[in-house]
Amino acid sequence: MARADKAAVVAELKNDFESSSAAVLTEYRGLTVAQLKELRRSLGDTAKFAVVKNTLTKIAAKDAGVEGLDALLQGPSAIAFVKGDVVEAAKGLREFSKANPKLVIKGGYLEGKSLDADQVTKLADLESREVLLAKLAGAIKAKQSAAAAMFNALPTQMAQLSDALRAKRAEAGETVTEEASAE
Repeated sequence: MARADKAAVVAELKNDFESSSAAVLTEYRGLTVAQLKELRRSLGDTAKFAVVKNTLTKIAAKDAGVEGLDALLQGPSAIAFVKGDVVEAAKGLREFSKANPKLVIKGGYLEGKSLDADQVTKLADLESREVLLAKLAGAIKAKQSAAAAMFNALPTQMAQLSDALRAKRAEAGETVTEEASAE
């Protein structure tokens, strides 16, 4: 590969590292071109899956300020640069690796921290962003409903107490009147 070509590849990888929210490193040894194409299709718009050269990737990662990937860049490597939901991309990679055990998840990089393979799997176990936001909205709504019920309970209890006191006084007044008329 010519020096200019290497510089272009490093610049592209650096751009991919900088523009993505996460990166997941995999080993693709033994996968066919058709399987890699299927993987790219299954990831859709959430991630860009690229086969990379380890030395050029190390240089690009260093230039982009990404640390902790050097140990993972051994053997044939490919990186999924995640542009969308990290959890969705991690789930897609995990599901594909279950169906095709030759795809091995080595680790990754997320928000300034390197991840090992177990941490990427834990990411895949999370629910999607939309589901988590819906649960958060439901929890907030439940708290607001509980607060509204609490604020409404005091006047309601006061009204019930007032009615009970009025009824008791009315009973006490009727009994006093009946005793007075009996004498």
